[in-house]
Amino acid sequence: MKRSTDKKKPEAEVPAAEPAQAEGAAAEEKGGRKKRRCFAKFRKRRTLKTYVWTYFMFFVLFVLVLLWLFQYFFLPKYYRSARIRTAANSAESVINSYNSSELEEARSYARQTAFNNNMFVMICDESGKELIMENNMGNFSFFSKDKSKNYGKTIYRFRSELENSDEDSLTTIKHSDEFGAEEIFYCKRFSDSEGSTMYVFIEAPVEPIDSTVSIIREQLVYITIILFELAFIVTVLISARVARPIEKLTETAQKFGEGDYEVEFSAEGYREIEELATVLDDARNEVKKVTDLRKDLIANISHDLRTPLTMVKAYAEMIRDLSGDDPVKREKHCQIIIDEADRLSNLVNSILELSKLESSNMELNKTDYSIHEQIEDVLKRYTLMIEQNGYDIAFEPDDDRTICADREKIAQVLYNFVNNAINYSGEKKRIRIKQINRPGIVRIEVTDNGQGIAKDKLSQVFDRYYRGGKVRRETVGTGLGLSICKEILKMHEFAFGVISEEGSGSTFWFEAKETPLPKLPPKHSADDEPIEAEFINEESVADDAEADTDKDKPKADTAKDEKDKT
Repeated sequence: MKRSTDKKKPEAEVPAAEPAQAEGAAAEEKGGRKKRRCFAKFRKRRTLKTYVWTYFMFFVLFVLVLLWLFQYFFLPKYYRSARIRTAANSAESVINSYNSSELEEARSYARQTAFNNNMFVMICDESGKELIMENNMGNFSFFSKDKSKNYGKTIYRFRSELENSDEDSLTTIKHSDEFGAEEIFYCKRFSDSEGSTMYVFIEAPVEPIDSTVSIIREQLVYITIILFELAFIVTVLISARVARPIEKLTETAQKFGEGDYEVEFSAEGYREIEELATVLDDARNEVKKVTDLRKDLIANISHDLRTPLTMVKAYAEMIRDLSGDDPVKREKHCQIIIDEADRLSNLVNSILELSKLESSNMELNKTDYSIHEQIEDVLKRYTLMIEQNGYDIAFEPDDDRTICADREKIAQVLYNFVNNAINYSGEKKRIRIKQINRPGIVRIEVTDNGQGIAKDKLSQVFDRYYRGGKVRRETVGTGLGLSICKEILKMHEFAFGVISEEGSGSTFWFEAKETPLPKLPPKHSADDEPIEAEFINEESVADDAEADTDKDKPKADTAKDEKDKT
């Protein structure tokens, strides 16, 4: 039995309380979360009107609490301090009058001071001889009784205390049985105009203010009620005034969110709301613009996808049904399928490339190279087009310069500018690439003699998916080429823009930063200011109805194939 008892001891069931505690803690935590959620919902439901009303009412309540505290707790102490200050100021004014005027005038001033402040005023010399004594307290004056009945012993003792102290004045407050209240006794030592030591004594009662306080408190009750009512009305009006413009903007924003892009964010009341309305209007314009561009993109891409896909399908069926046994026709039809596939590939590549540029996921591989060499290399790829189609494409060089840039990306910009000029060169087919050297900068211009761009369209030239005018499919791309050029030049921090007049053609340009040649000293003078790259709009920069074409950008491999065919 003993062994069995010893074995059962470790099996105590005390820890069974721990799960109960854990359940209680979990329930408490769950209840706390529920309370926090309820509080969060309450906070979410509160409006701006509620916040304004609540804060204003709290402010009014705080002011009223201060008034009540002052009336109940601080008014008696403040009144006593005010009477002490009045006694000290009266003594100082009597001293000034005594030192600056005749004795009769000083006595008259002391009499007026005693009468106005209900106090006892006396000036005596060092021996205790009174020179001025004015009593407006009558028989209730302690100093007056001490002077007439006690030979001024109390006054003398009071003066002795002042002489034994290091201060120039002495203040004592004692309870008066006759008044049933406190009295202030004030003494100050001073020197007259002849340098003799003089003393001024002031006695002033601290009148009971219980009746006054009760009247003030009664009035304060009415003031509190009236103030609360006025505060409630004022806060309702103010909160409605503040919230009305915001509610109006909210309603307009809801319509805008539902797809109504013709709404106008207009609000009046205060400057911040007007600025917010202006910002929302700008945002609406941008969203509307992007929406329109997206519609144009869908239309353009669907057109550019549908046509080559239709042709691929048609010529594939022709090879299957008709020209499969004819090598000449089969090669011709296969070449058409290949060309249309290249068109589709260029379209997809352009979209992907623009997406990478805009998301800053593409890095530049900058090197130093000759601008002459690059432009001449670009023009070589247009030799076949010049010979077959009669285009007049020429380069007007300046002195050769070295620039630091990504060679392939700048070549892509040149291709797009030249292709855009080819598409819109008009019947003259005259295109000029011009180099203009400036201090620290090489400016490249590509000019055509086409129809030009309207001024109201210049700001749209470098926008995505923008294409100008109704032109033939053979000469129009996706509207992404110039957008790609813009992103490339912005990554290089090169200035760029367009100059155009209707009927006079257009000039697309960019300015690359020059890299000095190794053996030549830099040509910058001390007065030259650094040139910052930015998008310069020379004549209402940018929206070209001469939309660029990413599809028409000649690739190196395509040009090589065309040469091989020739």
